[in-house]
Amino acid sequence: MTEQRAGIEEISIKDLGVIADASLPLGPGFTALTGETGAGKTMVVSALGLLLGERADTGAVRLGSPQAWVEGRWRVADGGEVVERVRDAGGDVDPLGQGAAELVLSRSVSAEGRSRAVVGGRSAPVSVLTELGGQLVVVHGQSDQIRLRSAVAQREALDRFAGAPLAAAIDVYSQVFHRWRDNRAELEEIVADQDRRAREAEDLRLAMAEIEAVAPQPGEDVELAERSERLSNLEDLRLAAATARELLSAEESEGTDALSLLDNARRHLERVSSHDAQLVGVAEAVANANYLVSDVAAQLSTYLATLDTDGARELEIVQERRAELATLIRKYGPALDDVIEALETGSSRLFELDGDSERIDQLRAEVEADAELVTELADGLSRMRREAASRLSDEVSDELTALAMADARVVVEVTEREEFTASGRDQVSILLQPHSGAEPRPLGKGASGGELSRVMLAIEVVIAGSDPVPTFIFDEIDAGVGGASAIEIGRRLARLAETSQVIVVTHLAQVAAFATNHLTVVKGSDGSVTESSVRQLTGDERIAEMARLLSGLPDSESGLAHARELVDMASVKR
Repeated sequence: MTEQRAGIEEISIKDLGVIADASLPLGPGFTALTGETGAGKTMVVSALGLLLGERADTGAVRLGSPQAWVEGRWRVADGGEVVERVRDAGGDVDPLGQGAAELVLSRSVSAEGRSRAVVGGRSAPVSVLTELGGQLVVVHGQSDQIRLRSAVAQREALDRFAGAPLAAAIDVYSQVFHRWRDNRAELEEIVADQDRRAREAEDLRLAMAEIEAVAPQPGEDVELAERSERLSNLEDLRLAAATARELLSAEESEGTDALSLLDNARRHLERVSSHDAQLVGVAEAVANANYLVSDVAAQLSTYLATLDTDGARELEIVQERRAELATLIRKYGPALDDVIEALETGSSRLFELDGDSERIDQLRAEVEADAELVTELADGLSRMRREAASRLSDEVSDELTALAMADARVVVEVTEREEFTASGRDQVSILLQPHSGAEPRPLGKGASGGELSRVMLAIEVVIAGSDPVPTFIFDEIDAGVGGASAIEIGRRLARLAETSQVIVVTHLAQVAAFATNHLTVVKGSDGSVTESSVRQLTGDERIAEMARLLSGLPDSESGLAHARELVDMASVKR
């Protein structure tokens, strides 16, 4: 992006808390947001929180309104990770030219608690706002000062300062670490389960041997059942077939079998068919019937010849085979096909189980090699972090000197833990030494709220030089600070705004004086309902607001003079 950096262009708010309807023109640089106590400055930060995926609070919906609504217009790099995530969610951006695009995010919260997010013109889960917010904005407030006290947040701050070289080294380490961890877990599982798997392999070998000994064939059980039925009724079948054959064609039947009767019928009809043509067809039909009956008689003779002479012995063999198959089906069924499949799949499973020893040896070798590599890479991360920690300590301490903490020094310590994690094995601690000779103490124990604010700002200013963030939002970072310290905070915020968009909610004129864009939340009241809106201040209006911040009197001559002097001073120092 060539003309303008990424950042929030404008935020529109409707029916959120005491804000009925407001529009905040933001843009690049340093924006200060001021206003009377209770006017709704915090609601502006809450609105931003909604756009960044924070949990919706139904109590923030303006009394009597059906819902609160917030919309933000962002200027982003066209084609970057943010745009890619928006399109993955089904939304899109509007190209602005020169590598820039406009992204619109919105969020509504109903009085009943329903929340709806819109990303790039399409409804999306609130989690998408959270993902995008992590890439677009860093928010600092009193809760974030508490977050800065955690070991994880302090390590992340150091890693951001160390920049791309450390990030690349962490990626390489993380891949090896996860491979080492996964292989180690598999190795432990196989070793711990080795006895059970050995028993399973032995049981499987016995089962396969039993099945292979019987060697069942597909459909064999059905075929044997049919043969058993036939053999069990062999005498009835022989008697019925022999009787039927005798009735159709008997050697000594005295002309009473079916073939003899049909032959007599044919001869009688043929003898007189010359007298009546209709009988010719009938005679032919009788002749055909004779042929058919003769064929059936021949089939019966063949059938009788194929009947087993020793049916009892064959039936015994069939029943024994059926019993063998039934035993297999009972053990490995419920059907014969399941038994055959068990034999087929058992081979691959047995191969897997028998390969445990080989797999264990392979895993042990890989785990040992990766353990050495993890240690080596983690040592490399530690060296990089210690070098970065030394530089971060010096640079943040220099910043604190300019923030009226000249005697204070930040000490960034990197110590190694015994266990490895996905980010290495370093424990990072940011300590504050309030004055020379004092023992450095953790931020949560050795710093007041005002000191924490200045330490946090100093860290962000230093880190921004190596890892810039599109937008910083500071919610009353100047709490507990005043005088010269406040001026230095304003100057440092202005310096941070040289590389990032900076939005600050403040009650100090010394901080607001350094802003390039000054917005104020204006409170009005009709006696029962308080409404607030946002105005952009320039010229005399801005001077009057600065005077109010200084003395509480927007029209005091001395206050106005002091305000002009402060603005002039800030423009020079900025």
